[in-house]
Amino acid sequence: MIYCVEDDGNIRDLIVYTLNATGFLAKGFSEPKSFYEALEEKLPELVILDIMLPEEDGLKILGKLKGHSKTKNIPVIIITAKTAEYDKVIGLDSGADDYITKPIAMMEFISRVKAVLRRVNKESSDKNILKMNDIVINLEKHEVTVNNEEVLLTYKEFELLRYLVENKGIVLTRDRLLETLWGYDFGGETRTVDVHIRTLRQKLGESGNAIKTVRGMGYKIEG
Repeated sequence: MIYCVEDDGNIRDLIVYTLNATGFLAKGFSEPKSFYEALEEKLPELVILDIMLPEEDGLKILGKLKGHSKTKNIPVIIITAKTAEYDKVIGLDSGADDYITKPIAMMEFISRVKAVLRRVNKESSDKNILKMNDIVINLEKHEVTVNNEEVLLTYKEFELLRYLVENKGIVLTRDRLLETLWGYDFGGETRTVDVHIRTLRQKLGESGNAIKTVRGMGYKIEG
């Protein structure tokens, strides 16, 4: 869903119509109040935001979006009649992902919408991927591959590998691993960690050699 906040009815209707006609779902708002109410109901993938609005300046709305944890990651494209470079810089520096001046060329507009969404989706995807040599961990899918071959891990083995990779090069004691992955109240002995490390190495094959034993302390992964 894409939200468009624009007080000019003709422009708003054109934007919403064009977005819907090109495969997106879009909804328009003529003033900030109804936009804020919609945010409470459903967060959009993208916001198209006019600067000159009644009740509240678009840049102030942008600031609120970027300043709130719930909405800070929603990409925003500013549309405005202001063409000065200074205004564009202010908008981009305030957190906008793109800046389009009126009159809007709709084919270019759709291309730029797609470009922003591609970039945001790629960044989101990258955040869900951890890599360590030939080991690739997909956090979203809860999958691990080695040399492009899937390796089936138990939940605890997956979390153990994830934690090692996230702390690459850092020695993690058995106690720390137990506390982090099994919980402070876990009643097992540190041998539990050793068993999981051993099976994890076996399942990773040669790539499991990256998990090093630090005698008298614990384990680390390096490469």
